[in-house]
Amino acid sequence: MLSSMILGRYIPGNSVVHRMDPRAKIIMTILFMVVVFMANNTVTYLSLILFVLFILVLAKLNPIFVVKGLKIVFVLLIFTFLMHLFLTKGGTVLIDAGWFTIESEGIVKGVFIGIRLVMLVVITTIMTLTTSPISLTDAIEKMAHPLKKFKVPVHEIAMMMSISLRFIPTLMDETDKIIKAQSSRGSTFMTGKVKDRIKALLPIIIPLFVSAFQRAEDMAIAMEVRGYTGGEGRTSFRVLKWTLKDTIGIIVVILFGVLVWWLRT
Repeated sequence: MLSSMILGRYIPGNSVVHRMDPRAKIIMTILFMVVVFMANNTVTYLSLILFVLFILVLAKLNPIFVVKGLKIVFVLLIFTFLMHLFLTKGGTVLIDAGWFTIESEGIVKGVFIGIRLVMLVVITTIMTLTTSPISLTDAIEKMAHPLKKFKVPVHEIAMMMSISLRFIPTLMDETDKIIKAQSSRGSTFMTGKVKDRIKALLPIIIPLFVSAFQRAEDMAIAMEVRGYTGGEGRTSFRVLKWTLKDTIGIIVVILFGVLVWWLRT
């Protein structure tokens, strides 16, 4: 499961979404997040799902591939649904066990909040799948450029965010390799008591931390050897260009937000 994670990964391509300016994609993602929180009924949530599927088609990404890569997110999704199932009251009582009840409103809220969570994760994942970490760094730095007047280290912050995002799949791959190596030596992680399972995680966590610090040190040395001194005086090999399709994309998201607002009850 860890090796199939797509959080933070970039898949090269030549789709319309791939060719868009990363600044436009960031703005569109933020706008869509706002639209997600506008949804409050079946029609609006169905509209969100259809819109995300439309974006996946434009990006030439297989929806099944994206869903499989987000398996680990479904743990949080199930937890969220169960919390609403047992704690949200209202509507028809479906199960009455005395000390707790399951009511129809809890199921509806659980499903709606679950869809909202999935939409937020999927739309941000589409952005990272279609935008290289370098492009994201450049876009964040350009958008936050006015903050430099207030002595904010914009370039350094953007670089740290990009590196952190890029290292998510790397660390997941490393964790998967360590688990397989420990399993081949007879270690078990899914059987036994909870206390034993926690102890079994130590042979994974320690090598993972060592590997992470080693990678960080290697990157720091490589940047220092190449004369990296921060954002001052640096130029970009890839120049960001805002085109008509970027403007159209933002307008489409805004119009979709207006539609969702109109469909609200």
